[in-house]
Amino acid sequence: MKFSRVIPKDVGQIWTIFSSLRSRNYRLYFIGQGVSLIGTWMGSIALSWLVYRLTGSVFLLGLVGFTSQIPTLILSPFTGVLTDRYNRHKIMLLAQVCFMVQALTMALLVLFNLVQVWHIIVLSILFGIITAFDAPARHALVIDLIDKPEDLGNAIALNSAIFNAARLVGPAIAGITIAIVGEGICFLLNTASFIAIIYALLKVKISYKPSTAKATNLKESFTEGFHYTFYSLPIRTLLLLLAIMSLTGFPFLVLMPAYAKEILQGGSDTLGFLMSSIGAGALCGALYMAGRKSVLGLGRIISVYVAFMGLALMAASFSRDMVLSLVLFFIGGLSMILSVAAINTMLQTIADDDKRGRVMSFYAMALMGTIPIGNLLTGSIASGIGIANTLLIGGGITMLSGVGFQLSRKSLRRYIHPIYVNKGILPSVPDEM
Repeated sequence: MKFSRVIPKDVGQIWTIFSSLRSRNYRLYFIGQGVSLIGTWMGSIALSWLVYRLTGSVFLLGLVGFTSQIPTLILSPFTGVLTDRYNRHKIMLLAQVCFMVQALTMALLVLFNLVQVWHIIVLSILFGIITAFDAPARHALVIDLIDKPEDLGNAIALNSAIFNAARLVGPAIAGITIAIVGEGICFLLNTASFIAIIYALLKVKISYKPSTAKATNLKESFTEGFHYTFYSLPIRTLLLLLAIMSLTGFPFLVLMPAYAKEILQGGSDTLGFLMSSIGAGALCGALYMAGRKSVLGLGRIISVYVAFMGLALMAASFSRDMVLSLVLFFIGGLSMILSVAAINTMLQTIADDDKRGRVMSFYAMALMGTIPIGNLLTGSIASGIGIANTLLIGGGITMLSGVGFQLSRKSLRRYIHPIYVNKGILPSVPDEM
């Protein structure tokens, strides 16, 4: 009997979901990042609950979200230039150390009962500045961690999977921890979790190749990256769609503490369950993306699931039942990660190697840089017209953006098709996106 007959075919298909873990560097990064992200989500839930407990203000929830991410909007285009010019591995390592110091400061302030709202805002701004350096380096580093270029799509999807697995586990642990011992321990556990990713990055071995971008100055490098990014119709369209989603769709996350307390009449455990349902949906979406072997069909995934995400938010605005809300936010999380992971994969496969860092800095700007404006608007609107109406409006705009992208797909195919062929991503690419 041949050995291959003993193993079910489905087992081989399952293992394709984790194909990029064959690369030692990516495997180390994946494990370290997984541990760190659980702590990060615990810290995020603890922060939002702390702000709402201290102030009872949805506006301040939005303000803290704004201050933690607005530096990404301002700085990402310039940090993307640095990512292309200098060692992105070392940039990310330094960023993780800074994150750990920031988390430790928050933990000490809360544990010693010294924390005030202005402390939270200042530390949130610091967090945003660090993120502006970390995000472009982290996204662009992925391709350096894998041994085979064809594993890039899988590695991007697994990044999303581990992020959302942490979103599933972290909030649930945080909700219980806050209820038992308070927010301070969550911040302390978050601090400890950074040790895992720092250790992994220290063990990663990458041959650093100095960039030819050093031949030009920073201003020229930025201008080159800006023109390349925004004169490309596919890249420009994908970034615009992502920015709209970040402005109108993703800020629903900042309302979760108020939604849990005011709409569902729950506590920190309810918040944890809601965030975990989002994480569960997102994890399922990420695993699906990891199992895909082709870039074909990504455009359809984007248009369909952006619309689904909007519909889920609109339906959640009418829900007053815990179970129904969990289902709707599961669908929202699933749709969110499918669309974002598909956009990420398309951008990284379309972009030239020597400009990927700058393109991904604009990706970070569209994804994380626009969210703070959305958070501030969402908090302001919710304080005026209520949480449910705010979700309804944001969901409606998100749904329409998905419909708009669907209408533009035909014209985008003409641009993306030759890029796939020229890059040899597939031997032959049908006229499909």
